[in-house]
Amino acid sequence: MKHRDRTDITASILRSAIKGVNKTKIMHESLMSFTQTNYYLDHLVENKVIRYDEQARLFKITDKGIKFLHTYEKISQLLSDNN
Repeated sequence: MKHRDRTDITASILRSAIKGVNKTKIMHESLMSFTQTNYYLDHLVENKVIRYDEQARLFKITDKGIKFLHTYEKISQLLSDNN
């Protein structure tokens, strides 16, 4: 696996949270430790790209998070195009 930067990890978490996901699932899908997962989730909630639904006990992507993810995917595609 290639080295991932913070942006790659953020995108991975946001992809996981599209339909709503618990912390353990985020941890497994993003291949992070419990400590790393808590750090990123705190940061992402603070920046309002993800939110915690207390009733459902799930993390869900916000509109701001969707915009971030779309922009990230466009940039990734531009950088990987061989044209």
